[in-house]
Amino acid sequence: MKGNQLRLLLIVLVAINLRPAVTAIGPLLTEIQHDLHLSGAAAGALTTLPLVCFGMYGLVAPFLRKHPAPEALLVAAMGLLTATLLIRVIPVTAVLFAGSLLAGVAISIGNIAVPSIIKRDYPDRVTTITAVYSVAVTVGAAGASALAVPIEHGMHTSWRMPLALLAIPAAIAGIAWLPRMRRGRGQGAPAAGGHGELWRDRLAWQVTAFMGLQSVLAYAVIGWLPTICVDHGLGKEAAGYAVSLVSLTQAVGAVAVPLFGRRLSDQRPLVVGAVVLNIIGFAGIAWAPIGSVWGWAVFLGLGQGMAFATALSFLGLRAPDAHTARQLSGMAQGVGYVIAAAAPLALGALHDAVGNWTLPLGVMLGVAVLTAVPGLAAGRNRTVLPHRADQEHAPAVG
Repeated sequence: MKGNQLRLLLIVLVAINLRPAVTAIGPLLTEIQHDLHLSGAAAGALTTLPLVCFGMYGLVAPFLRKHPAPEALLVAAMGLLTATLLIRVIPVTAVLFAGSLLAGVAISIGNIAVPSIIKRDYPDRVTTITAVYSVAVTVGAAGASALAVPIEHGMHTSWRMPLALLAIPAAIAGIAWLPRMRRGRGQGAPAAGGHGELWRDRLAWQVTAFMGLQSVLAYAVIGWLPTICVDHGLGKEAAGYAVSLVSLTQAVGAVAVPLFGRRLSDQRPLVVGAVVLNIIGFAGIAWAPIGSVWGWAVFLGLGQGMAFATALSFLGLRAPDAHTARQLSGMAQGVGYVIAAAAPLALGALHDAVGNWTLPLGVMLGVAVLTAVPGLAAGRNRTVLPHRADQEHAPAVG
């Protein structure tokens, strides 16, 4: 296998492990809640708390005296994820919650490390490789959600076994990155310099805002779309299929980013496409007959897939070098995921206050429109900290 293909395979191996620890919980949540006698709030926290941690490493990294090499970060992330997936099945409620939080921390390390590797190893193909990475993340998330219950039933076991089995691909990914970690030993970068500048850079905040707002929409769909569909008269099983359809079509939306992006001078048309698709999807779910939810789910999936892949592409395209890409990745995902994690809780509280989904879905429509503001600004062909690189040589598309 050629070097480029091997590196891409290694990125895919990590990517497919960056969501299953969270998405596999959903289909098993009712059983977990019953088995451990959890309240509704505690059960909801089991899926929400890891999301809060998705950007944690990005918030901590600026305070480190030296950054480990990204290969070392990925090995550490997969090792921590493997351990937490295994300890999470210990029949103690506190361990389950602690394991879920640590899984979120492990995922946050992978979230931050991969974009800097893509910028370093594929500087002229950032959008294309990021789209492959996005698809792998989506497939991993959807696969874990879809297979959790069939594995449980097929093996005639409890909810603990499907969660424990997730440790296998995580361990494989960590082992696969070990040789590259050894070759890159001693290549960590000093943490000092640039972080304060970056946090004062307007473009960096525009990238961060777009990352956060598109994640708000994604987390709202993951957290509440099944309940919204059921409340509107759809069966529980069909509501689950609707969420799966959103996840599957996200992969198509992510693939569309490099296909269309290579013909564009910047990414603003991609932002417009994602925003329009999300608006159509949320409007249809809010006001169209529930029987047509399948079409609106496709619009949502395409829009969110395009938005996610575009947001991740910004981390490389808007950075002049791999070191800055890591800093921008930490800032955008660190702040963005903290903002997004509050979305399911805020929507639930709003629904409880008004007693229906009309206003919460209206808020989501507003967020979808608002996403265009930072997205269009971030989509222009520029880089953060422009003094670090000649603006004329910043890549437009990958």
